[in-house]
Amino acid sequence: MVVKITNRFVIALLAIVFAVPLVWAVFTSFTPSSEVITRVNPFAIEHPTFQNYKTAWHTIPFLRYYSNTIIIVIGVLAAQLITATLAAYAFARLNFAGRGIMFMLFLIQIMIPPDILIFPNYTIMKDLGLVDTKLAIMLPYWASSFSVFLLRQTFKQIPMDLDEAARMDGCRWWQILWHVYLPSAKSTYLAFGLISVSAHWNDFMWPLIITNSIETRPLTVGIAIFAQSFETGAQWGTVTAATVLVILPLLTAFFVFQRQFVESFMHSGIK
Repeated sequence: MVVKITNRFVIALLAIVFAVPLVWAVFTSFTPSSEVITRVNPFAIEHPTFQNYKTAWHTIPFLRYYSNTIIIVIGVLAAQLITATLAAYAFARLNFAGRGIMFMLFLIQIMIPPDILIFPNYTIMKDLGLVDTKLAIMLPYWASSFSVFLLRQTFKQIPMDLDEAARMDGCRWWQILWHVYLPSAKSTYLAFGLISVSAHWNDFMWPLIITNSIETRPLTVGIAIFAQSFETGAQWGTVTAATVLVILPLLTAFFVFQRQFVESFMHSGIK
C-alpha cells in the first residue's frame, strides 16, 4: 500500500513538473508584452488579451508553415509504414541466410544519434540537388529501425496457423500481409504513428540546416527564426502565443487519443 501511494505521488509530482512550462506559456500568451517581465505572479493575468495571438498569426506565415509540416509528417509516416511493414514481415516470417545478423545490424540505427548523420545527409542531399526541399527533410527518415522492431515483435506473436490457413486458401504473401498481419497489428501501427507524428512535428535541427526559404520551412524552424528576429525584441507574449499555436494540434490529438495511445502500447508486443 505504501509503495502504491509513493508511486502515485511520484507520478503526480513529475506531471506537475512537466506541466509547469506549458501552463506558464499559456498564461504568458494571454499577457500583454509590457507586463510579461514586470508581473509579480507568473501564473496570473491582470489584463488578459488576444492581441498576442493576432500579432503572431499576422506576422508569421502560419498557413504555409502548417501545410509544410503536415506534408512532411504525412510523407514520413506513410513511407515508414510501408518500409517497416515489409521489413518486419521479412524478419518475422521469411527464412533466409543471415537473418539474425542482418536484424541486429539493422537495430544499430537505434543507438546512433540522428545529429551525427546531419553532415553526410546534407552532403547526399546537396549532390542530389534536393537542398531546400520538403523531400530532403523527409528522405532520411523513410526507414525506421524502431518501427521495424516494433512491428516484428507484433508479427511474431501472430499464430502461424493463420498464416498457413491463408496459404491453403490460395492467398499470396501480400494478401496474407494485408488480411492477416495488418489487422492484427492495428494497435502497434497506432502507437508508432503517434510517436512518428509527434517526433517529426517537433523536429528542428535537420529542417533548420536543410531549408532556406519560407516555402519549405516547417513550424519549428519558422517559429525559432521569428523568435530570434530583431523585430521581435522582448515580445515574449507574442513568442509564447506563436509557440502555443505550434503545439496546439499535438495537444489536441493527445487529449483525443490518449486512451488509444496507452492501450496501443499495452498491446504492442513490448514485454
